[in-house]
Amino acid sequence: MATWNSRGLRGSTLEDLVNRTNDKYREHGLALIQKVPTPITPMQIDKEHRHITLAYFDQKSTVDYIGAVQGIPICFDAKECATDTFPLQNIHAHQVAFMGDFERQGGCAFLLIYYTQRNQFYYLPYDHMRKFWERAQEGGRKSFRYEELEEEFFLHPNGGFLVPYLEGLQRDLERKDASADNG
Repeated sequence: MATWNSRGLRGSTLEDLVNRTNDKYREHGLALIQKVPTPITPMQIDKEHRHITLAYFDQKSTVDYIGAVQGIPICFDAKECATDTFPLQNIHAHQVAFMGDFERQGGCAFLLIYYTQRNQFYYLPYDHMRKFWERAQEGGRKSFRYEELEEEFFLHPNGGFLVPYLEGLQRDLERKDASADNG
């Protein structure tokens, strides 16, 4: 049996935890979130075993997940980070553009980051991500450090929700409402 930290689980750990959290949110009537499939074109198919052996991506994917939380459209990408420094090369320009467009349409976009060595989850609001992104585009750091993150957006599993990102969403929405009231 594979252990929690096995290399075999490395690429799918966060996705599995988010998918299980999404299932639980749906079961409780809190949210309906779907994994966005990456469109591919099969090039070679093993007909005997009925699986694709070679394919290419049709187009750049946008985000990993999209859906609604009690009438609020959300989209997010899930990323794993093995160190305390998150390289911005893990986020692509087309993803930043899509998330910005999504927010301008009244939705809420964010990144979910799993710091594997710390076993910690972080909800990174779009506007915070955008600041880091713009800093890099202007010649600054091409990454952001764990120490630069706001304490209120760290997520802690509770109530059976493995990655309770709705807590981060609630804080994000409250912050946006307060900002709109002051602006």
